[in-house]
Amino acid sequence: MTLKQYLAFMTVGTLLCWVTWWLIVDGTDPGGSPWFIFFFFYASLFLALLGTFSLAGFLIRITQTKQEEVLFRHVRKTFRQGIFFALLLTAALYLRGQGLFNWWSTLLLLFFLVTIESIFLSHTRVR
Repeated sequence: MTLKQYLAFMTVGTLLCWVTWWLIVDGTDPGGSPWFIFFFFYASLFLALLGTFSLAGFLIRITQTKQEEVLFRHVRKTFRQGIFFALLLTAALYLRGQGLFNWWSTLLLLFFLVTIESIFLSHTRVR
């Protein structure tokens, strides 16, 4: 898959996920909805945020870095960091919906994600 194909698929997929999320928000009643509606709500939000953060991070990286670096090397990093940001926001929203969102749960979630990112960064430096 070429970089242009990846960016095109990510853009189309992200837009579809945002449309899906909006249709769920606009078309359902949260008070009387079954559990799978909430699952689709959080899943479509996570995927939409993942695509948005991945594409935005990639665009920021290619404009801020030197042009002699291979562009495809940034895809893995931005995708992983997009997962972390999307997971952070989706988990925070889920915790807020369950009434469990407070400073220490957010701090614990941030610590968990920073630890995982540190493991990835230290693993890539060893290579």
